[in-house]
Amino acid sequence: MSRWMILPISLPVLSITGIWVVYAMALYNQHVCPIDNWLYNQSCEEELQTQIGPPFCCTLDNIPFISKCGTLPPESCFFSLICSMGSFMVMMIVSLRYAHVIEKHQNCILNTASLSTGWICSAGLMMVGNFQVGHPNM
Repeated sequence: MSRWMILPISLPVLSITGIWVVYAMALYNQHVCPIDNWLYNQSCEEELQTQIGPPFCCTLDNIPFISKCGTLPPESCFFSLICSMGSFMVMMIVSLRYAHVIEKHQNCILNTASLSTGWICSAGLMMVGNFQVGHPNM
């Protein structure tokens, strides 16, 4: 077996792990609220158990979406790194699959369309990770 088969398996493993690390960094820096805090507008009256530093009120602006967790530094740098790594791995997987289908079968329009779609998705992921919306406090 080829060592290239590790690439499609490592993409979701590294990406999912990286996104959880970005969430943990955002939670540690109090940029988002914890996932288990389902009382977002009602949590302003009570202090959070894991809260350190100044009082932090969980409003609907602090819901931990993936893009919200990767907005502010320092977690935005790691979010960019994860997206760039994932984008490169997607380009490699799509290119290898394209070459594999050409080798085993003849080239067809569906194979070319999948190559184009994969590269477009990879470019989109690269743009999401590296061109983040600025924050008003920056």
